[in-house]
Amino acid sequence: MATFGSIVKKTLLDEADIVHLQRLISSWGMLADLCFSDLVLYVPVKRDEVEDAEEDAKDPFVPEFVVLAQVRPATAQTSIPDDLVDTKGTPDEVSFVAQGYLSEMLVFRESVSPDGGEWIVSQCIPVKRLGKVIAVIDRRHITSARLVHGELERTYLRLFEQFANMITHGEFPFEGTDIEEAPRVGDGVLVLDETKTITFMSPNAVSAMHRLGLHLIRVGDLFGQTGLRFSAPDRAFASHRPVIEEIEQRADVTLMMHAIPLLEQGNVTGALVLLRDISELRRRDRMLLSKDATIREVHHRVKNNLQTISSLLRLQARRLSSTDGQAALREAERRIRSIAVVHEILSREIGDQVSFPEIVSAIVKLAEESILPDCPVRIEVSGSAKDLDAGVATPLALVIAELLQNSIEHGFVGSQIIESGESGLIEIYLDQKDESIDMVLSDNGVGFPPEFDIRRTSSLGLLIVTDIVESQLGGTMTIGNGNGSKITLSIPV
Repeated sequence: MATFGSIVKKTLLDEADIVHLQRLISSWGMLADLCFSDLVLYVPVKRDEVEDAEEDAKDPFVPEFVVLAQVRPATAQTSIPDDLVDTKGTPDEVSFVAQGYLSEMLVFRESVSPDGGEWIVSQCIPVKRLGKVIAVIDRRHITSARLVHGELERTYLRLFEQFANMITHGEFPFEGTDIEEAPRVGDGVLVLDETKTITFMSPNAVSAMHRLGLHLIRVGDLFGQTGLRFSAPDRAFASHRPVIEEIEQRADVTLMMHAIPLLEQGNVTGALVLLRDISELRRRDRMLLSKDATIREVHHRVKNNLQTISSLLRLQARRLSSTDGQAALREAERRIRSIAVVHEILSREIGDQVSFPEIVSAIVKLAEESILPDCPVRIEVSGSAKDLDAGVATPLALVIAELLQNSIEHGFVGSQIIESGESGLIEIYLDQKDESIDMVLSDNGVGFPPEFDIRRTSSLGLLIVTDIVESQLGGTMTIGNGNGSKITLSIPV
């Protein structure tokens, strides 16, 4: 499927032209609603992008076009059921678009729909930037789809004509305005004249006012005297730029206002004001924030509880006279601290994703605390890792902690490196891909014995690692020797 980026590579557009058209596309849903019509955006292409065999016989001065985007109205029946993006259009359509492109004027035509059942009226609107036509909008509507012309329809069409003139003079879309989640025409419309007097209110706009408890606002009132605390229209008039504003007029009602100045030769002649009641959206946002805060608090308490258990195990280990008992409790205490690390990070972040590099760094610090002075070991981490789901990060953190501890305690016993007075080295290499995270943990110690079989080992730590990797994470683990031990993990994510 063709993408915006792949299509513009065929065109004559420069980077600034592309940005201008992106701004137009981001806001032209409003235009389609105002004119009750489909909008199709044609852009000129390079001659060498035309693939027809008979192109050499065509007039070299007549440009070729490709459809960059299209939008359907939410206020009327569509006249274009098909997807036209990345197509060239019929010869009649191309001729019509070329007429508008070359004349730099608004042009009209009538045609019959492909099924022959409807008359379609088309309007060609040149899109200008810095005095140069860079694209053409083909506005199409079915004549029978708009048989009733009330005040609302007449007002919307008049507004569209003003925007069409702004487009042909390069005054719309506005530079530096990338507004997401802006209200649509169907949400509610106010029209202000040059004195900021309300000249039109759509039924949905009236309903929004009533929800605010404002029942006396009428056409002919000055916007500043309506009781609405919005400053967006004033700022739009002053800056000649659209302004979006959100306000809680009442505790349970939140309105979003999008004020768009109407320009004529650089002068503000009025404003289109779109209103949207977003009370329910903001209520849900507050619920999500409350839920996130609750989840973070739960992780914080779990972390505190794990640290309390860790402290109790450490105290109990000190009271034991058995060396084996002390070692077992210290290992259990270390494993609990490794799990607590994940919950500590989750308690600081929103969502179920956790920063894996941060986890690895914390696990490394825990492991360094167990390094004895008479057996110095350095731990180095390289490669790349991203955020991981907590369900993967928690057991994987325990795996890394176990493997590090195994290397520290057993990898350098009798090692010539340590006996020579040098430091041992443990390296962790991470490679996170779209579908898996691969990890290699190696050291320059004594390595595994030639007859070593992890399935028959008596090491509780390695048995825990094997069970977590294969059963819980569904990954694979390979154990071998290089300059010392080398353990390779591959975990699906």
